[in-house]
Amino acid sequence: MSERELADVPQEVLHGRYEIQRRLGKKAGRQTLLARDKETQQLVIIKLLTFGGSLWEDFKLFEREIETLKTLSHPAIPRYLDSFEIETRSGKGFTMVQSYIEAKSLEEYLTEGRTFSAGEIEQLAKSLLEILIYLHSFHPPVIHRDLKPSNILLGDRSGNNVGQVYLVDFGSVQTLASKEGKTVTVVGTYGYMPPEQFGGRAVPASDLYSLGATLIALMTKSHPADLPQKDLCIQFEDIEIIQGKLDRDFIDWLKWLTEPSLDRRCTSAATALEALGKTHNNSLPVKWKQMTTEKLFSHTIASSSGMGILTGGIFGTLFGTSIFPIYGTFGGALIGGAAGIVVGFFNGLAIGLLTYWHFFPLKDIRRYRRSVKLAGFICGFAIVEIMMMILFFKTYFVTYFLEFISYLLLGTPIAIIAGLSMMLANKNIARWYEEQTRE
Repeated sequence: MSERELADVPQEVLHGRYEIQRRLGKKAGRQTLLARDKETQQLVIIKLLTFGGSLWEDFKLFEREIETLKTLSHPAIPRYLDSFEIETRSGKGFTMVQSYIEAKSLEEYLTEGRTFSAGEIEQLAKSLLEILIYLHSFHPPVIHRDLKPSNILLGDRSGNNVGQVYLVDFGSVQTLASKEGKTVTVVGTYGYMPPEQFGGRAVPASDLYSLGATLIALMTKSHPADLPQKDLCIQFEDIEIIQGKLDRDFIDWLKWLTEPSLDRRCTSAATALEALGKTHNNSLPVKWKQMTTEKLFSHTIASSSGMGILTGGIFGTLFGTSIFPIYGTFGGALIGGAAGIVVGFFNGLAIGLLTYWHFFPLKDIRRYRRSVKLAGFICGFAIVEIMMMILFFKTYFVTYFLEFISYLLLGTPIAIIAGLSMMLANKNIARWYEEQTRE
């Protein structure tokens, strides 16, 4: 291998022992090399930091990674093997040698277009939680701070098993620096970092947030920063690619891990693993509770009627003013508002009954949202058409086919508007019900 290919590396055999095979990666002041140990004939990874091209903070993190790996002994974490200094064209170089893991990263799998089933996602979660339990059991805890798809390797896949999971790259690790009075370097990757990490603070729950964001990225095939957010919460459950792929319990578990507030987030990997094992038994800490029947029906009817009055009043005003001046603006508003009350009342009653009979208590949010929006359109449309037919029979007493068709055609646009307004009303009702029933 030529020196041109290795840039700052001065020779192909480092420290008289490590024969360079190829470069795996390069950043400013950093290189990652694949080498063969001439003594053991094993492949190893060499991380090279050139002090001339790096900041003092980079050197401190590099030292911390070496000291941390020296203390770790876990089959899913690279083993520390050696470290030494070398001279490069850019200045003094610091190297660390660690064991080589022959496996692809999750990021590489995503780039290749691989999809992960719900079962594989759960296996990955369990394996990574077991690694985090090991790291966080130290005193003080070893916090990775940069858990993301590119730092998770996956190999030895067989049958229904997702494969052996490895956690690598401890260059952002935090240990003793978390103690009060120490300066903590803000490191991590945007989209996978919890809010507290932006302020330089990291706790074991910070790794859990990164784990949740990683699993969401695998499911959605999108970077977490590219997904919609509400109050800093990642909104992933309605992404089409995962519709029907995950059960409600697992989605709630992921939302628990990625809570932006530390007060509401899962506090330990052991707790998260225990809860994950109970997701199919509806035993997650995120639960749903019932509410009183009176409160439910009073809100659905009041909210729906209010939307009906608003929509009917506006439409009646426009209708009376421009199309049937005989009614006038005020008359049109009164007639439209009155019709809106009727539509809204019966829609609210129907949604209350639907909620009480099938979603009381609430466990499947996605199905509930779809059900109430569809029911709202059907109710609004059907009630207006029925009102038009009643008006026809009251006016003519005798059925005249052409007049009957005319009434239906005239009522159809109005019925569609009524249906859409009830869909909007029910969307707001669903949001209210979800908020009220979450413990």
